[in-house]
Amino acid sequence: MSGYGPSYTTGSDAACDYVCGSCGSGTRLKHGEPIQCRECGYRILYKKRTRKVVQFEAR
Repeated sequence: MSGYGPSYTTGSDAACDYVCGSCGSGTRLKHGEPIQCRECGYRILYKKRTRKVVQFEAR
């Protein structure tokens, strides 16, 4: 394990929340799903900021 980034879960239930760049609706996508808004079909989604504290060590 390297110390350069977060460790990601590779389970089938791992999903991330995204916001559509056009209509602003929230979308939850799992790995392998097409990157597309379910409401309007727009293909640019922005990842929501996590509430978990993320801290990196600078060297």
